[in-house]
Amino acid sequence: MKYFAGLDVSLEETAICVVDETGSIVKEARFASEPDALVVALEGMGLVFERVGLEACSLTAWLHDALRGAGLPAICIETRQANAAMKTMPNKTDRNDARALAQIMRTGWFRPVHVKSRQCRLWRSLLVARRTILNEMRTIENVVRAIMREAGIKLGTPSRAAFADRVRAMVGDDTLVKPLVAPLLTVLATMLDQFSRLTKQVLDLVRKEEVCRRLMSVPGVGPITALAFRATIDRPDRFRRSRDVGAHLGLTPARYQSGETDIQGKISRCGDELARTALYEAAHTLLVRSRKWSSLRAWGMKIAKHRGIARARVAVARKLAVILHRMWSDSSPFRWGKEADVGIAA
Repeated sequence: MKYFAGLDVSLEETAICVVDETGSIVKEARFASEPDALVVALEGMGLVFERVGLEACSLTAWLHDALRGAGLPAICIETRQANAAMKTMPNKTDRNDARALAQIMRTGWFRPVHVKSRQCRLWRSLLVARRTILNEMRTIENVVRAIMREAGIKLGTPSRAAFADRVRAMVGDDTLVKPLVAPLLTVLATMLDQFSRLTKQVLDLVRKEEVCRRLMSVPGVGPITALAFRATIDRPDRFRRSRDVGAHLGLTPARYQSGETDIQGKISRCGDELARTALYEAAHTLLVRSRKWSSLRAWGMKIAKHRGIARARVAVARKLAVILHRMWSDSSPFRWGKEADVGIAA
């Protein structure tokens, strides 16, 4: 008899449901959401499991690694498919969710999610921390600008490093505005210092990582994009074709087809948002700032000429994903191509 388990993980407790190959519930239980507790619980049932399913969440990677390490056939499944099955239950409870996950494991109606290595997860956390500080700095800067505009002071567009000095110089001794912006500038100074430290960590990592150094040979790809791509893909061999990477990162058009209706929409934006944004920014840099000719830039500029710069950025970002994966898989250098038409690149 084959047995399948579904684990509905929450922050404190995990609901467990075990079914046999006929779909009948064998056991149900609740245990703490800790690796040791779950391993003891599953092994203590005295059953040989065919599959143990967990829905992708913030704790999944941690628990998945521990269950796999204990020899249990743990599988992380795609959230949207899990939610589709859970919606068939009339009442949403942790117990019912665990039952739905167990039935998904039994039927095989799921898409396994690749669980990245711990190193890649930490790299991604570093990039997220850096981006979070950057976004908050922009928010505070906009608040400062709004306060100054209320007083009729137009700040202009100073660089981030010169922002605080420019504000202090323009506010001067204004007794109404100065007390409002001074605390915000103090916070900005602290955030800028920590932002610089996180950026230095990224640069130090990229210098030591051979794959990132190779990816950075592509025009427009800097340390942030290289590390984001490296941390997101984790292992290039998990993609059968390089062009599948574009779809994995949500850079291919979504499609809706039903009967006579066949609509191709905007890009799906599924997958990792951090890597997708980094590639989009790299594409913008390649098209707008890069001055060295390459067949990739010429191709992107041709699209920009006929369909607009926004679509060209997306197309080049998708092409970059394919090129970076192929360079990583084959350990090959970036191919600049032959300059057949200088006028296209100009």
